[in-house]
Amino acid sequence: MTRILGIDPGSQRTGVGIIDVDGAGRTSHVFHAPLHLLTGAAGGGAGDFALRLKKLLHGLWGLIDEHRPDEVAIERVFMARNPDSALKLGQARGAAICAVVSRDLPVHEYAATEVKLAVVGKGSADKLQVQAMVGLLLGLKGRLQADAADALALAITHAHVRASAERLGVDVRQAWSRK
Repeated sequence: MTRILGIDPGSQRTGVGIIDVDGAGRTSHVFHAPLHLLTGAAGGGAGDFALRLKKLLHGLWGLIDEHRPDEVAIERVFMARNPDSALKLGQARGAAICAVVSRDLPVHEYAATEVKLAVVGKGSADKLQVQAMVGLLLGLKGRLQADAADALALAITHAHVRASAERLGVDVRQAWSRK
């Protein structure tokens, strides 16, 4: 059994999702939630942003300690329209990566289009389609919170890539590479 932590980084809210994958490639839901980073931070100044990154780091450490994942899947950076937003997203992503590598966990990165393609079958799928398919694949009832659904989708994508890599006898990083 392999436990995978999916992380959808954000500077205000970071989605986390954890699944287990058995030897046959079957996935089961363990945990999902958004980490709310704005709680207790007022004003949005630079100092407040640093406190959000600290909250992200500590939140991920707590989840790692509680759930003991074996591997991590995180969303790769995309180009945002707003440079300030892109910078903050990159810093949140960096804090998330630091949190998991400080616990000696391997990190695997996937672009949003790769996740949508793996989970929905269409790289241009919208958030509602991803949420619906994640719920279906994991047998979850009700509408999922968007960030947590994206994190579960990242974990599911990595589970699929791992299974394909094992069948092909290649490294996980080579299985999805288009190079």
